[in-house]
This record gives sequence, C-alpha cells and structure tokens, in this order.
Amino acid sequence: MSLSEKTMTRMKTLTELHGAPGFEDQVRKYMREELEKLSDEVIQDGLGGIFAVKRSKKENAPKVMVAGHMDEVGFMITQITKQGLLKFQPLGGWPTDVLLAQRFKVRTSENKEITGVIGSVPVHFRKGDTSKTEIKDMLLDVGASSKEEVEEMGIQVGDSMVPAVNFEVLENPKKILAKAWDNRYGCLIAIETLEALKDVELDCDLYIGATVQEEVGLRGAKTAANMIEPDVAFAVDCSPANDLTGSDQDIGKLGEGTLVRIIDRTMILSKPMRDYLLETAKTHDIKHQYFQSPGGTDAGSIHLSGNGVVSAVVGVVARYIHTSHSVLNTDDYLAAKSMLEQLIRGINEDKLKELRG
Repeated sequence: MSLSEKTMTRMKTLTELHGAPGFEDQVRKYMREELEKLSDEVIQDGLGGIFAVKRSKKENAPKVMVAGHMDEVGFMITQITKQGLLKFQPLGGWPTDVLLAQRFKVRTSENKEITGVIGSVPVHFRKGDTSKTEIKDMLLDVGASSKEEVEEMGIQVGDSMVPAVNFEVLENPKKILAKAWDNRYGCLIAIETLEALKDVELDCDLYIGATVQEEVGLRGAKTAANMIEPDVAFAVDCSPANDLTGSDQDIGKLGEGTLVRIIDRTMILSKPMRDYLLETAKTHDIKHQYFQSPGGTDAGSIHLSGNGVVSAVVGVVARYIHTSHSVLNTDDYLAAKSMLEQLIRGINEDKLKELRG
C-alpha cells in the first residue's frame, strides 16, 4: 500500500520544520492547525505540549493519551568568536563523527534561517588524529568575517540550529530520506490517527498530540501527563534501526513492521500490555517486530506520573537517527498507524481493568 499525497506532503512539511528542544514553536503551530481541523478542543500545557481532545459519549470513560514529541536533536549557539564563527552545544544526543563538514541552519529570533557549515580541517593541514574532534572544539561557519557581521545577520547567543536537509523520496519509493524522523513520525501519526478516528465513537476519551523537550530528558511528557492525567498512554516514537549487517540477530529492521518494545532504559513493558499489543497485531494482521533499546521514550516519564499509568510505545525504526539524515520505510509507518488506531478503538473500562492486572 502506498502513501497518499496528503501524507507525503505532511511528511515533507513536518521533517523540514525547525524544532530543536526548547524551540518547538514552528512544529507546534503546524500541529495546532492540523489538530484543530479534526477536533473541537485543543489543549496546551505550560511548556508547550499540544493535544487534541476527542471525548467519548460514555460517562467516566478511561483517558487515553497518545504522545509524540515535537523536538529533534539540535544545538544551541553558545558563543560568537571575534572571527565570526559560532560555538555550540548539543540539545540531545549526537555522535561526534557525523558532524564535521555538515550543513546546519541557525534560526534567529526573527525566524530567519541562516545556513552554515561545521568546519573541518582540510587534509592538507591536518596534524595527528583529527578523528576524535569533540563538539566543544567545533565551530559553525555562516560566512561571516567578524562577530559584528554575525550580529548584523540577526544571530544571537541562545539561538538554535538543526541540520539543513531536504525531504527526499529515494529510488525505492518506500524509503524516504529526511532529518528528524525522530520524532516527526510521532507528530504525523498523531494527526493521521485522529483523522482516521474523527467520526468513530470511542469508549475512551482520547488526548492525542505531542510533547516538547523529549530529547533532553523526557521533560515535556511530565507536564503533559500532569495536565491530562491519563489512565492509558501510548508514546509514538522513532527508534534506531540496527539492520546493516544482515544478521538474523539484528534488532529493529526496516520493513519488518511496527515495534513491540519490550524494554528500554526508562520502562519495562507490562505483560498485560504486551499481550494486548500482540493480540491486536494478530487480530488485524499487522506486521510487527520485537524491539529493545538502550534509549528511552516519553512513555518512561508518563508511566510514572500520578499513581502510575499503564503505557506502551507504538514505534517504528529509521536508519541513522540522531544524525543529519535518516531513512524511514513507509510500510512500517502504515503498520504503526494501523496498530495505534486499533489499540485506541479497543480501550474501554473492561480493557483498562485487564491492562492494570
């Protein structure tokens, strides 16, 4: 099954938006515009997480929270040198070996985006091992010759920067290259799942949208969960594929479906929820794969909120996340969307009791 033109347009728009942690406002503006078309109420927490509300006609219906996150890994400008170069620090986890000679865009307070490149010493002038250059020693070159020229461009200390990458469908049309699949995938699936359920009567109250500042410690999930007080939560996030060797032991393979994430460093999937995921996948013939991760998702924060919230992750993998370019398989997105929709449809008072054990 191929993606609709509407979905492809949404993918392009979302992945190309500038949204480092703490600077999610462009993404939030787009999310609000899309969610307001599909719901009667949109709510926002104090940090900037945004959720559409779809209420059940049943009294005391369980609250289901679906949370993507709007932020992508990026950087903050921390210093402007007298030569007109920019020092920066990470917002989220970056491997240092993917940064040199890469193009980035700095977003100014006037919403102007200025392209620069992270400097790399030419091979002609290298002395010793330059492969271990640390981020604190890197500089972004925006083409300025002085600090004053940088300031005239509108760039200030505290501005954010993200990779300068355009959305592109690869030769195999099921493979899409973009920045920020982690986690504009979650933003997209939130919008399109609400769209699919717009005229469906649910046995639960649905709160569906996205949080902020996930990449710097699951921060926005705390405020969003405090606002919503859910009974059940599904985080929708993009995880790292690990399928390049071709080994049967690899986990997280492109094209093998949505993830049943059994454990990561922030949450253990409960047995009742695991069984619900597997039962849903089997009943609706949804392609899926087991996954474990050394990272975490917003579910790690949400499931500890209040008196405890039974939670799961409905995710996909992409190759090369937390770099400038990542590759997603569209079949995996469709499997995840089908899984999420069916999971939400199945939540009622009896299912909540079952999930709570």
